[in-house]
Amino acid sequence: MKKTARHILAAAIALIGLCPLHTATAQELEAKVVVNHSKIQGTNTSVFTTLQEAITEFLNTRKWSNAQYTTREKIVCSFNLIVNEYSDDGRFACNLMVQANRPVYNASYNTTVLSFNDNAVDFNYIEHDKLEFSDDMIDNNLTAVLAYYAYLIIGLDMETFALKGGTDILNKAENVVNNAQMIGEDGWKAFGYSKNRHAIVNDYMNGAMEPYRQLMYDYHRKGLDEMAQNAERGRSNITTSLALLEKARQDKPMSALPQLFTEIKKDELLGIYSKGTAKEKEEVVRILSLVNPSYSSDWEEMKK
Repeated sequence: MKKTARHILAAAIALIGLCPLHTATAQELEAKVVVNHSKIQGTNTSVFTTLQEAITEFLNTRKWSNAQYTTREKIVCSFNLIVNEYSDDGRFACNLMVQANRPVYNASYNTTVLSFNDNAVDFNYIEHDKLEFSDDMIDNNLTAVLAYYAYLIIGLDMETFALKGGTDILNKAENVVNNAQMIGEDGWKAFGYSKNRHAIVNDYMNGAMEPYRQLMYDYHRKGLDEMAQNAERGRSNITTSLALLEKARQDKPMSALPQLFTEIKKDELLGIYSKGTAKEKEEVVRILSLVNPSYSSDWEEMKK
């Protein structure tokens, strides 16, 4: 794709050290929402349609940050809510699959920045309820979960354009986690599942994961964005950035983030190194096999 204002501003940010600024007032997200209720039989389906419309409006019409976006800069993302259980009193038990993409400079290709399956999204919703949210007063699990992922998507997107560029908005995601502790729903606790909402943002903002934040910038801005202009230089920068992935794993071995990165980027990395040098492939396979040995056979394919 052509150079966007986000890419132009990212270059300026790198020179002057400012946080991302934009030139229009559109909302940040272009979210496609699907409420999949195929598992639920014998009930009025209008509640699911209404819920899908309400979530779409909530995500796409709310201003989530102080940054200014043009319409073409909106972050393309998807929220796929799979309803596992539903009762007539408005109680939902769901999985939520969230994905967010980022354009690569001067290419028709979009790279995936976030792809996550949240298996603990239970909430109360009565048809035609208005979805409301306040950062400081969290009393609804549905809007808390949606706000958390909105902040996470925007923050991570900013991180790929400027080093630590998403700090302010990621702090908002952390704030949601902290304020949601008292509502008694799964996914928010500090000592829960290693890939729950608390663990993801808390690990990301932890000082021990500074190499991971550097990776997010170097991989996308110095690597992928460079490849259209000079494929060898871009790939070399990606190889260098992956050493930071290894460092992040060493510094915080229990964090799920390095492994999640390899899961999200697996096919992309296989494509990038299909034309890599033997030396590049050897080093990258070593790092990736260390970080995520469950994909060792895929990584070994790089050497062929």
